[in-house]
Amino acid sequence: MATRLTLRELTDEERKELDRLARSRTEQARLVQRAQIVLGCANRERPAHLAVRLGIIPATVYQWLHRFNAEGLAGLADRPRSGHPPTYTTEQKAEVIAAALTKPDTLGLPFASWTLDRLQVYLSEQKQIPIKRSRIDEILVAEGLRWRKQQTWFGERVDPQLAEKRGRSRNSTRLRRRVRSSSVSMRWDRSRPRVSPVRR
Repeated sequence: MATRLTLRELTDEERKELDRLARSRTEQARLVQRAQIVLGCANRERPAHLAVRLGIIPATVYQWLHRFNAEGLAGLADRPRSGHPPTYTTEQKAEVIAAALTKPDTLGLPFASWTLDRLQVYLSEQKQIPIKRSRIDEILVAEGLRWRKQQTWFGERVDPQLAEKRGRSRNSTRLRRRVRSSSVSMRWDRSRPRVSPVRR
């Protein structure tokens, strides 16, 4: 019969740091989740219930409990990987996340929402962080952030049957195909994208 794995007693310093990590909005999502696992067990939450609450499998809970018991807080960090070292520091990644979560107009910028291009220029010119658009996207997605298209005033008619009632304005007016923009205006947040119902 397998021995039940239990969490060792936390020191005051460990609990304080775990509390900080578990509530953080700038640390990596992986690290935040690992801190939540340890804290959950410290608060006597059963591993199976903890796994369901965090949307993970029980084996993941036991993995990080084992690592924490053996190595403490350092055990929650990722192991060094072979290949190229990380290009950006934790502080630089935090700057990327903070910028994406800040409204551009509050920074004195002449627009109300971000695109990856705008973020790239801002980070390069204002924060001296030369970074690719694809890397910005990876950092934000890894943090659990999703973007949603800004709603525009012209997104929906007040009367859905207006076009049918009015008819076409000119017989010579051609229907134009809708072209998808290559630079999507976006707002970064931790909520799921909103889906508007299709009007028939």
